Amino acid sequence: MNMHDKVNFILQELNSLFPAPQFPLECKNDFTFLVAVMLSAQCTDAMVNKVTKKLFAICDSPEKMISLGEDRIKEIIRPCGFFNSKARAILETSKSILSKYNGTVPKTFRELEQLRGVGHKTASVVMSRCFNEPAFPVDTHISRLANRWGLSASKNVKIIENDLKSLFPQNTWNKLHIQMILYGRKYCPARGHIIENCPICKKICQQCTHK
Repeated sequence: MNMHDKVNFILQELNSLFPAPQFPLECKNDFTFLVAVMLSAQCTDAMVNKVTKKLFAICDSPEKMISLGEDRIKEIIRPCGFFNSKARAILETSKSILSKYNGTVPKTFRELEQLRGVGHKTASVVMSRCFNEPAFPVDTHISRLANRWGLSASKNVKIIENDLKSLFPQNTWNKLHIQMILYGRKYCPARGHIIENCPICKKICQQCTHK
């Protein structure tokens, strides 16, 4: 199967399996979405949603988050892990959004990536989901699938992102990255991968069982 056919097959399969994928993090507005994504680093979506349900009931804006204070933020987000650094980042980001952007989450990659605790991946997720700007955030699931499916030979997330952007039409990126995450979790895990139960792998990469 050549690359063109492979890309089309992957799109067809993912659209069949996940025709209307929903982003797994729950939020109330752009600000709470940003905070949820920041909390998701090294933490499951289920745990983030459990924590943010309590957090966002108290504070769903930069002003309220600042008023809550770092110690109380730490207490609430503790189950997410790395709560000390995450609390500081959330508080400093809240202050920056309030002072520099009048309480509104900025709408450019450059501005987002200048916020404390917001790297390129987080900015990409926010740009994609909040502002419908084309982006292709790469996490561990997408990295794994890109390697297994022969879409990228790199382990570097930025190179993988560029490789995927060069292969798939821009108008598919925002939906596709969610589809790939959902597919990786359900059919193509890092461990215990059974190629016979993996619709895409069993079709395009017969040697990928142990990769």
